[in-house]
Amino acid sequence: MPTSNLQYNKFQAVSSRTLKAGITLLVSILLFGTAGYYYIEDLTLLESLYMTVITISTVGFKHVGHEPTETGMLFTIILIIFSLGSLAYVGSNMARFIFDGELANYIKTYRVDKKIAKLKDHVIIVGYGRNGEQAAMELEENNVKFVVLDKRDNVITRIRQNPNILYIKGDATHEDTLEQAGIQRARALIATTPTDADNVFVVLTARSMNPGLTVISRASELESQMKLKRAGATNVIMPERIGGQRMAKLVHQPDVVEFIEYILLQKSQDVTLEEVSCKNLAQRFVSKSIAELKVRETTGANIIGIKISGARYVFNPDPQMILSRNDQLFVLGNPAQIKRLKEVMESEVAK
Repeated sequence: MPTSNLQYNKFQAVSSRTLKAGITLLVSILLFGTAGYYYIEDLTLLESLYMTVITISTVGFKHVGHEPTETGMLFTIILIIFSLGSLAYVGSNMARFIFDGELANYIKTYRVDKKIAKLKDHVIIVGYGRNGEQAAMELEENNVKFVVLDKRDNVITRIRQNPNILYIKGDATHEDTLEQAGIQRARALIATTPTDADNVFVVLTARSMNPGLTVISRASELESQMKLKRAGATNVIMPERIGGQRMAKLVHQPDVVEFIEYILLQKSQDVTLEEVSCKNLAQRFVSKSIAELKVRETTGANIIGIKISGARYVFNPDPQMILSRNDQLFVLGNPAQIKRLKEVMESEVAK
């Protein structure tokens, strides 16, 4: 699995440096001590190495050979101070790395990476600002799996506070970051970075890596809308424009706005507007009219719109309109009614 996650790389780098420093210092101390005892105390190489090991380990065995000379005693003191100082340096670096939270962050990142590697048919959210966070909340409420990509340290720190969010710290304009997020297995990507140029690059990269991906991007400037479309965005959203339209609508059609928001944004299970695909439409309903579905009578739901063959929208469709497996229905009802509708549409036997 690609390791673009900077936290993982940082852990590897720090632990590798600490380990190398520890080994280098240990070997240096052994060589220094062995050479010192060999020349100062006139011991054999094995005796010199033995004296070095028992000195730096402070086990306190008896001095080998003859009684130590004054120079040998002074050398032993220096060796003990040097070895303790070196080991303390290595130990403090490792302890600081652990107690500063780097080890805990690495462990969490490692677990998150394992979960991301198993994801399929998920959504990738690029950028965790106001729009990205709102998108994540909506997906979480609807039990849609998602991964957040962001390269800012303060944002990643905030994301870690929510154990339910899978995240990757990295630059989404790089292919290895998108690959780590499972771009080939994803169903959609939402680009919400504040810079239109970054969004264009993210969309272009994502589209090249997964041509069948649904790509939704944020845009700030009107001219960026066409650029994002040409880059491969399926839909382009301009939050400022939508916000202005909503405020104007609230002036002369406040109840209509509140009614639509209640349907689309409310968190209760009283009513929902859902898209129902006809791709699994039972053969007995193919080339039949909407009226023959008897939606209202059998399920209690209402068909308020239809997208014909992925191209044309029809609102409040005529009951005599003929259905095909390429159509999409927009259905208003509670979850139980919509579930019942799907069962009726896909069943070859009347229920």
